[in-house]
Amino acid sequence: MTISKSLWRTALGTALVLATLAAQAQSIVVASTTSTEQSGLFAYLLPEFKKASGIDVKVVALGTGQAIDMGRRGDADVLFVHDQVAEEKVVAEGFAVKRFPVMYNDFVLIGPAADPAKTKGNDIVEALKKLANGNVAFISRGDKSGTHAAELRFWAIAQLADKKGSGYKECGCGMGPALNIASSSGAYLLADRGTWLNFKNRGDLAVLVEGDKRLFNQYGVMLVNPAKHPHVKVAEGQKFIDWLVAAPGQGVIAGYKIGGESVFFPNAGK
Repeated sequence: MTISKSLWRTALGTALVLATLAAQAQSIVVASTTSTEQSGLFAYLLPEFKKASGIDVKVVALGTGQAIDMGRRGDADVLFVHDQVAEEKVVAEGFAVKRFPVMYNDFVLIGPAADPAKTKGNDIVEALKKLANGNVAFISRGDKSGTHAAELRFWAIAQLADKKGSGYKECGCGMGPALNIASSSGAYLLADRGTWLNFKNRGDLAVLVEGDKRLFNQYGVMLVNPAKHPHVKVAEGQKFIDWLVAAPGQGVIAGYKIGGESVFFPNAGK
């Protein structure tokens, strides 16, 4: 039996469409904080997940608040962020299914190595008081990110929410650009340690405050709720979450280092 050219083209076109749909089914969109990308973690982690699952992960890196808003709109399948209060809220509102702790590191206060405000130590609140009282240049991300939310908490604890000093400026930008601004202007800022370790344009900047237990930085992962957004890729998204919180993903997270220093510490289930 001879197949006509038109039937052959139709069959070929159908096969291509099916192949494209199959490929699309094997990919997910993850809305995540900039620190997971700018620290280099995703470049290290995602190829390992692809090898284990065959699933591609397309990352949209934003401030945590913006990433969570993506989930509310149904523009992502999974959220991977670091503001536990906001994460628990989005679950309570029904826009995400369940929050799973994945890993942690810490925030650090970065500033000029000479430290003109004399902030060096392990007390973030006392450091902020010195910055405000001295009207010293401070760059805030000002972008609803997890880092920005943590910074605002620290100002509030210091009772300086409305008295941050004349040197306080918001850039409305990601962690990398904020670090670049601080480097070029000799300003202080709060950063996550992961992005700092991977940051190349340090200039005269140095870590000045670390070790305060309040600087703990927890990351969580959540599936966007398919009851709100039926197009969410539940099976693939949950497979990514399950891999992250199980031994394989936790091992990859633990193995990521910069200059021999661990960037994140696994803690799923804790």
